[in-house]
Amino acid sequence: MNVLLLASDFVIPVTVLCIVLFGAAKRVNLYETFLEGVKEGLRTVVEILPTLIGLLVAVEVLRSGGLLDILTFLLRPLEALLGIPAELVPLTLVRLVSSSAAVGLLTDIFANFGADSFLGRTASVMMCCTETVFYTMSLYFLSIKVTKTRHTLFCALLANFSGVLAALFLVSHVFGK
Repeated sequence: MNVLLLASDFVIPVTVLCIVLFGAAKRVNLYETFLEGVKEGLRTVVEILPTLIGLLVAVEVLRSGGLLDILTFLLRPLEALLGIPAELVPLTLVRLVSSSAAVGLLTDIFANFGADSFLGRTASVMMCCTETVFYTMSLYFLSIKVTKTRHTLFCALLANFSGVLAALFLVSHVFGK
């Protein structure tokens, strides 16, 4: 275990050193290349900032405006049919938009039911098996200027839903209900 801790302390410095040595061997002006990368990164941030602000506002509207509770209520028949606990539906919906807001809901689940409960474990695995679909799509497609997304949203939502079901399956089979 101590070897892993020691190795993990050196991963980033060794990686940076390798990049610098490789750049020096290729005779690349490292400082100018670094500055070009920073400028390009800042341009990307400026381009995607309105989208990020819109997503943050949407998440806050979902949480504080009661829309999340309404969506959870409307999805109750589907929850019952698939065996998804109602307490996990808000997490599933918010996770589509914001990872940080989903972590807040995860913390609420831990506080109310315990981290080692079925709901706590399932919520933890769900956070690993799902993605912030709308955030990721808007961020990456906007930054590379993709306008025709075709079937991306449907496939991403299907994959996310599969992740939720996989989390339920895995936790119930490994730990039981």
